[in-house]
Amino acid sequence: MARHPRKTSDKHKGIDRRSLLIGGGAAAGLLIAWGAWPRSYRPNLNAGPGETILNAFLKIDRSGQIIVVVPQTEMGQGITTILPQILADELGADWRTVAVQSAPVSPLYANTLLAREWLASDWTRLIGGAGDWVLDQYATRSSLMLTGGGSSVPMFHDAYRDAGAAARILLCKAAAARWGVPWESCDIQEGLITDGANRRMKIGEAVEDAPRQSLPDILPLRQGQDGRLSGQDLPRLDTPSKIDGSHNFGADIRLPDMVYASVRQGPIGDATLSALDEKAPTTVTGFLKLVRQERWVAAVASNWWAANKALDLADPTFQLHGVPLDSGRIDEALENAFSGSDGRRLYAQGDLLPVFEGATILASEYQVDAALHLSLEPPCATARVTDDGAEIWMATQAPGLACAAIADALGLGEAAVTVYPLHAGGSFGRAMDWDVGVQAALIARDMGRPVQLLWSRLEDVVQDRPGAPAYARMAAKLGRNGAIEGWLAKVATPCALTQTWSRIADRALPREAAADAGDKATRLAVAGMPLPYAVPNWAVDHYPADVGLALGFTRANAHMHGAFFTESFLDELAHLAGMEAMSFRIQMLGGNPRLAHCLSTAAAMGGWQGGISGSGQGLAAHQMDGVSAAVMVEAAMNGDQFTIGRIIAAVDAGDQVNPDIARQQIESGLIHGLAYAMGASVSYQGGLPTRAILGRMNLPRLADVGEVTVELIRSTAPPAGVEDAAAPLVAPAIANALFTWTGQRLRSLPLVGSP
Repeated sequence: MARHPRKTSDKHKGIDRRSLLIGGGAAAGLLIAWGAWPRSYRPNLNAGPGETILNAFLKIDRSGQIIVVVPQTEMGQGITTILPQILADELGADWRTVAVQSAPVSPLYANTLLAREWLASDWTRLIGGAGDWVLDQYATRSSLMLTGGGSSVPMFHDAYRDAGAAARILLCKAAAARWGVPWESCDIQEGLITDGANRRMKIGEAVEDAPRQSLPDILPLRQGQDGRLSGQDLPRLDTPSKIDGSHNFGADIRLPDMVYASVRQGPIGDATLSALDEKAPTTVTGFLKLVRQERWVAAVASNWWAANKALDLADPTFQLHGVPLDSGRIDEALENAFSGSDGRRLYAQGDLLPVFEGATILASEYQVDAALHLSLEPPCATARVTDDGAEIWMATQAPGLACAAIADALGLGEAAVTVYPLHAGGSFGRAMDWDVGVQAALIARDMGRPVQLLWSRLEDVVQDRPGAPAYARMAAKLGRNGAIEGWLAKVATPCALTQTWSRIADRALPREAAADAGDKATRLAVAGMPLPYAVPNWAVDHYPADVGLALGFTRANAHMHGAFFTESFLDELAHLAGMEAMSFRIQMLGGNPRLAHCLSTAAAMGGWQGGISGSGQGLAAHQMDGVSAAVMVEAAMNGDQFTIGRIIAAVDAGDQVNPDIARQQIESGLIHGLAYAMGASVSYQGGLPTRAILGRMNLPRLADVGEVTVELIRSTAPPAGVEDAAAPLVAPAIANALFTWTGQRLRSLPLVGSP
């Protein structure tokens, strides 16, 4: 079994300043200790009959099938096609022979890029490269496998390219040894090894001899464009099985003697199970047992419908400790945060004080509600627990952390627990939490047989970990020429990512994680707020708050509210300056040609009319994680709801490996952003959401979407992840468009009242 993350103490909080300074000043103690640890790892893959393991990312069998090992969770973003495409391109494989296998937990697959973004702090930034090294070592030695934040391609692109190059060289050397020719004269094209003359050999014929060859100190990469797979719109590897129904998601797992479970948890907050009717469920045909824990109860039956019906009849009652959550309390906590003592200036350029002092400034307030995930697939896990250990089948974006949590809950060593990571039917960050896997394991142990636990949609909504609600106070000073001379953004919001890490890594209860993060200002909470525009004096302040609601990893995370605040306020400033919105932005993008190109392209493709009154056109632009993007929409009001005529997106995401998948994900982000603008939020009362049926969430339907156009701008920049790039732009673009239609500025999300 793979090496798993270790929990160093009950109150372990990841990497902190105290642990860094143990043993000496200037981080010497920890750096020396880590330097003495073994720093090389071997693949922990299993080889089937006829398969040869060439490296941590590749197996090849005698028939020539290329089996690419992927550590990232497929959630519809196409990563199980993109990463194999990178490797197959460098190897010279025939795409028709490529297959995919999920990776086991291993340090070799640690996502150090996302770990740096997530765990960076003031002191890691202070020590620069040493701080990055510390985080990389922590992530690697903890086998911190993570999927999210569009990090998969930037993190693993070079690793898969090098894995393909290494395999190509080993195979060429094996073939050259048989032919008695220099290996440098050999190459692989469409799965055939050739020597540049008349000799040919299938990859499978040479694979068993390949591991006995040696690699040069520098891997020569393929040159030229003939026969290259990278940059091609290759068909997705997961499409056929999803079409014919053979693709297994969480609810598709079937094990011998398996039973089914539904779970009920308490209201949001510190809730414990206090009572239930144990007799009423026995009237349900197929009901087997109630399994009780301190904070939840599950009903087990021969089918899921019977389990959920039995749970309804059991009518569990929970005792809520503390004040019940309601929307008014959330708003009050955010408003009070501005007058608290925990606010910090996290970004600053120039000097705002002399610019604002005695000047007339424009000030506006904005608000966004907590946005639910509402993924197609509710949380689901299947567990089998025996005397020898435990096996868990589940979709998880953090398999190593899930494995450690399940082992801890069962009182087992981590080596005794195997997590089989499944593809997710959408997730948007919801599968970063592992609670459904722990519950399934505990129920299976109690039942003594395999159990599949599936949350109901009601349970999914009640126990969701939504994106953070936020308030913003925006202020700016315009110069005589219409340029922005000063800009200040004050944002009151909890940090959803800090809470998520506390839950999944430190195993804090949701309420504890929310309270612990309630006084910590962090850049993670205001990502997307640093300006991509040339403004000489600007600053961003974060005012943390505990709103009583457990929050989680989401698509684009804080960029969702950050882009809404920034791009909506820019439009206000353009109107005040008497300038049309695109020119107002372009004048500040002289040093940012990629974003300027995206903005001008979207405007040209959409037939931008200058944002004149009645046009219903709006613009927004944004940068995140190496992606520049701009969106133009055409919108109109129809009664008290808005309609969308067109959405045009121009995106520079570097040299994309599979442009068609990139377009798919940009389109997906546009629809996600539309849902964020229309609904996907609920109000809370008495510790519960006031509605939980998807049909009442005011989510967009096909008729609401209109025409969608995506333009991928040619670029030589490194390929970036595009899963999150477009989603933050839609809401501000719609708000700006509706201003031209109605003359009224919409400053709250959702933009219209939910039904």
